[in-house]
Amino acid sequence: GPAMRRAFALLAKMKRLRGTVLDPFARTEERRWERALITEFEGDVERVLRELTAERLALATELLALPQRIRGFGHVKRAQGEEAERRRAILWRRWKEIGKAGATEPSAAGHPVPA
Repeated sequence: GPAMRRAFALLAKMKRLRGTVLDPFARTEERRWERALITEFEGDVERVLRELTAERLALATELLALPQRIRGFGHVKRAQGEEAERRRAILWRRWKEIGKAGATEPSAAGHPVPA
C-alpha cells in the first residue's frame, strides 16, 4: 500500500549512506560476512599474484572467479557463499600440490621450477 511505497522511497534516498558510518544496515551479520568475503578475496588476489606460475594459471582463474558465484540475498546468498568456500578450500589444496610438484619437477631448461 501507500505506506510501503513511502518506506521504500525513504530507503532509496538512504542509499547514499551505504558504506558510511551512518549506514543503518552496516552492522548486520550479513553485511559483516560480505565485508569479510571482500577481505578474503583481496588476500586471495595478493597470494595468487605472488605465487602464480604457468602451471597454476587455470587454477588461479577458477579460484578468483569464485566470488562471482555468490549472488542473491539472505539464505540464498549464504548457501552459495558456503559452497564457494568449500570449493575455495579444495582449490587452495590443489594450489599447494601444484607448488610442491613444481618445486621438484625440472623445467624445460632442466632447472628446478620454484614453488
